[in-house]
Amino acid sequence: MNNIPSREQLERLRKRYPPGTRVRLQYMDDPQAPPPGTMGTVQYIDDLGQIGVNWDTGSSLSLIPGKDSFSKIPAPEKQKKRSDNWER
Repeated sequence: MNNIPSREQLERLRKRYPPGTRVRLQYMDDPQAPPPGTMGTVQYIDDLGQIGVNWDTGSSLSLIPGKDSFSKIPAPEKQKKRSDNWER
């Protein structure tokens, strides 16, 4: 069985998880894994489709889509500037 992602699969992953995307770990079967609930920031997607993450705990460990369980944290909405439209 071929576990190497196609170019199209890599492109979809890179669009879904660009550098700077925040993720939350649910489960990772690795003795070096941070605890469930740990958040981190995506740094890159390598050519094997692994998601390189800098975890808030200070560690760096890649997520493997389809093997590890994690979720994307929605980006906060940017607040509109209200300098000209104050309600009185």
